[in-house]
Amino acid sequence: MMNALTLSILEVVLTIITLYKWVIIISALLTWVNPDPNNPIVQMLYRLTEPAYALVRKFVPTVFGGMDLAPIILIFGLLFIEIFLKNLFF
Repeated sequence: MMNALTLSILEVVLTIITLYKWVIIISALLTWVNPDPNNPIVQMLYRLTEPAYALVRKFVPTVFGGMDLAPIILIFGLLFIEIFLKNLFF
């Protein structure tokens, strides 16, 4: 019983990580097209990603050649957590 509960929680966490990776990718792609900042979807994406970007930027300089690498660093961090959790429980 406890094993099934643990695996269910793990699946939910892994799904959240996957969804957040897609939110980061979409947010990063939106910076290339200069969207309307008053659009509610754009505002939601920025509110979801900017705190994580700020955390990464606090520890690592992320701007190289005018390009912000915070989304890439964050995606690699999430991939590491995802792989670690999968190897830990499966």
